[in-house]
Parts: sequence; structure tokens; C-alpha cells
Amino acid sequence: MRRSAAVVAPLVAAALLVPAAAALAEIRGVAAPAVLYDGPSKQARKLFAAPRGMPLEVISTLGQWVKVRDVAGDVVWIERADLGERRSVVTSALATVRREPQDAAAVVLQADRGVLLELADPAAGESPAGWVRVRHREGGAGFVRVTEVWGL
Repeated sequence: MRRSAAVVAPLVAAALLVPAAAALAEIRGVAAPAVLYDGPSKQARKLFAAPRGMPLEVISTLGQWVKVRDVAGDVVWIERADLGERRSVVTSALATVRREPQDAAAVVLQADRGVLLELADPAAGESPAGWVRVRHREGGAGFVRVTEVWGL
């Protein structure tokens, strides 16, 4: 019995660390429109162009190249110089932006899946728990539930 507890305890501890590690993911935004590649080289196949502000999760770095994951889960490469600090999020489903961080608040706009929304308060703790303040490039601003966006 003791032997199985000795084996199970580290597995349980490791499982508890997985959500913590995911919460510490480094998200960076694309500084200006940039090409994403299938490998860490300009000779690699060009996959698509990422718009300014597109959030990308940093997986690893190799010299001037950064391996990243996008909202769709695709793993691609981008030049380190093409990443900036400016942050945006991408709607992961139909997202409702509200005037206040409450489900009953007036709707400012609804955004389909894949729409970029700029973070209005990029620093953690400036929005109520479960909500984030965002701004659409065409002017609408308000709060969206964190479960409706990717890139935080």
C-alpha cells in the first residue's frame, strides 16, 4: 500500500502543476503584419501573414526565431523581431462585449469567432475577475468574459 502511495503522490502533484504552468504561458502580440513559417528560417515554407496585434503563445526560442502557437492550435515560427508587447485577444466563439462587467449589462457589440480585440487594460487585476476590458478597432469598447476570448 505504501508503495502505491509513493507512486501516486508524485503523479497527483504533477497533475496539479499542469494548470499552473498553463496559466504562466507567455503570450506576445505581433508588432506589425508578419509572415509565419513552418520552420525557423526564411527559406522555410511561408504559411500565412499574421495581422498586427495577433496574440501568439510562446513555446520556445531558437536564436532569432520563436516557436509559437496560435488560437487555432497551429504551431508555427516567427522572427523574434516581429513580436511586440502590445496585446490583443481573439474571440474564440461568438463574444458579447458589454458596457459593464455584468451579464445583465447593455451589449456594446457582438464579435464572431476570430475577431481581434485590443486589451484596454493589459495589466492583470485592472478588470473584475472573469472579465477583461477590450476595445474593437472600429470603436466599440467594454467588457467581455475571459471564457469568450483567447490570448490572455
